[in-house]
Amino acid sequence: MREQVQARLEVLRGELEKGQAKLEVVERQRASLQETLLRIDGAIQVLEEMLAEDQFTEEQHNGASTSETPQSSVQTSGGKEVT
Repeated sequence: MREQVQARLEVLRGELEKGQAKLEVVERQRASLQETLLRIDGAIQVLEEMLAEDQFTEEQHNGASTSETPQSSVQTSGGKEVT
């Protein structure tokens, strides 16, 4: 009986070592994936800012060409702007 327990203990210790090694690999993969996601998120933010800046510039350009016809606007109590 003692030999069986000893053998089982050795098997379990081996499985524990294998499991810990796999966990280390997975944790490195997770860290690498998280870095990649942060880079992607940063790239998305830059592109969104570029689009917003481009839209703002375009609106300024279009606003300059239509500014010959003055419009007055009034803000309502609900916060809406009426021209």
